[in-house]
Amino acid sequence: MVDVPDVVSCALRDAPPDQLAEAADRVIRSTMGALRTDVFVADYRISGLWPLLDPDLPAAGFLACHTVAQRCFSSQQPVRDGDGPCRLYLPLTVWGERLGVLLIELPAVPNPAVTGRATDVAGALAMAMRAADRGTDRYRRARRRERLTLAAEMQWDLLPGRSVAHHAFDLAGQLEPAYTVGGDHFDWSLDGDRLTVTVLNGEGSGLTASMLTSVTVNAMRNARRSGGSLVEQAELASDTVFYQHRGRRYVATLLLEVDTRTGQVRAVDAGSPHLLRMRGSVVERLKLDQQLPLGMFAETRYELQELPLAPGDRLFVVSDGVWAAEPAGREPYGDRVMARSLRATRLQPAAEAVGTVMRELHAYHADSDLRDDAVVVCLDWRGPRERSSG
Repeated sequence: MVDVPDVVSCALRDAPPDQLAEAADRVIRSTMGALRTDVFVADYRISGLWPLLDPDLPAAGFLACHTVAQRCFSSQQPVRDGDGPCRLYLPLTVWGERLGVLLIELPAVPNPAVTGRATDVAGALAMAMRAADRGTDRYRRARRRERLTLAAEMQWDLLPGRSVAHHAFDLAGQLEPAYTVGGDHFDWSLDGDRLTVTVLNGEGSGLTASMLTSVTVNAMRNARRSGGSLVEQAELASDTVFYQHRGRRYVATLLLEVDTRTGQVRAVDAGSPHLLRMRGSVVERLKLDQQLPLGMFAETRYELQELPLAPGDRLFVVSDGVWAAEPAGREPYGDRVMARSLRATRLQPAAEAVGTVMRELHAYHADSDLRDDAVVVCLDWRGPRERSSG
């Protein structure tokens, strides 16, 4: 019996990076008897899913596919549509990062074994697409619904991803305005029992802000990848920014390090952004001791603070562009309205929650353009796995 996932994986390894969808289509048709396939990718705002193989799909057909594909994307579960032929929608997800949806149209309703093989095929395709991003622009072009500014291009290329899953936590982030974001940013890395998360409230706008953020993020990465502690990451980045700009430019940054064995969080609050915890339905701002932003003065030294997480806790980190948004003279979004938005995400996974908060922020602006960059990062702490007693 043909091992379909293995055959697909071999075909994807042999395919050029821009031809993964076509390679998967050929193998899925020949090994599973599929009538057709398509790959839907999520755009930068995660506001829609867009076909790679059939971009000229008629509007009515696309809307029908899109509705079911969106349900699959949101639930992260296979979704069937129709009896004969039957359209099977499968999430394209790798390490918790949601890339899109794979459509496989079959002559009849698949049994559980076929659905399981199709799910494995989707996993192999997602992994290949994630790796191929460095070798082709095709999938990035499909994700953008309008042209990115150069500053936004740099910011998106600098990101580690938009979500990640782990047995102890789920983590997700979103940048807005997606196509013109300048200085606000987030970064993360998982290394053994240590999860490092940084959120930057970039100063200024446009290319200058993006370049400042890039220098700061890469300085922190350099320290982290050299084995530096959270304090050493902050201090190297601060010194790097200061000696480049002599205090004229600086970056407000929150650095967090989570011990994935215990849920203990170490933090360096270098002048914002804002940290909030949702425990049950209660939203509370966690006020850390603010220290100087990175790069404000030479040889600034930083101190750690610690706080514990309980299983079920949800942390939000938001930049000033979210917290202090004041459209048309209304009160800042962070005063009261944001807490309601956060509570509305209680039953949503982290990857959905960041989108909900951003949509609520846009609605608060009455759909006018955001005046400042905005970042939302969401961390759901499940707690470490129970150790076996045997």
